[in-house]
Amino acid sequence: MDQIKIGKFIASCRKELGMTQANLAEKLGISDRAISKWETGKSMPDSGLMLELCDLLKINVNELLSGERIMTEAYDKRAEANLLAMRQEVEKKNRQMLRMEYWLSYPALIAGLAMVLVAAFIEIPVWLRIFLTGFALVIILTVALIAVGIEQTAGYYECQNCHHRYVPTYWQTILAMHRGRTRYMKCPKCGKRSWQKKALTKEG
Repeated sequence: MDQIKIGKFIASCRKELGMTQANLAEKLGISDRAISKWETGKSMPDSGLMLELCDLLKINVNELLSGERIMTEAYDKRAEANLLAMRQEVEKKNRQMLRMEYWLSYPALIAGLAMVLVAAFIEIPVWLRIFLTGFALVIILTVALIAVGIEQTAGYYECQNCHHRYVPTYWQTILAMHRGRTRYMKCPKCGKRSWQKKALTKEG
């Protein structure tokens, strides 16, 4: 999706209706700075605001994502292209989140283990040894909980029995046995347990 084109289209539709950025922002319950970011192509409207934004600008979501008015005969083709672009965007964001999980986890694990090794093998006061060990464990545990949260929300898990893809709860994710990003969980659709692999999109 071309964010610059979409931004210019939003600005054009807003101006056609005689609205300022402040007017539009007030109707949407957000800041005019957010409108400015959309119109300059620096960010996209949140999916939760798209329908309301389109209603205010008197356009449809397909036209918003295309950055232009669409003739009836080209509508279906453009809708398909927009759905594909949105799917690719979701996949890209999920991949970035999962990459961030690695960047967060490994440095924290290395730092925690380094502190444990210092506490175990270097001659230091007992109170400092206890403090370093405890601090290291807190760091490792905290980062592990955050990492699981990232993994749980980024993408889906696919049942190996019925191939249903879903997002489990945080506690289902954290309590499940796992091998890397493959977790042994119960599918909410077929009710069977299996080793469920991480998938980046809702459909295969």
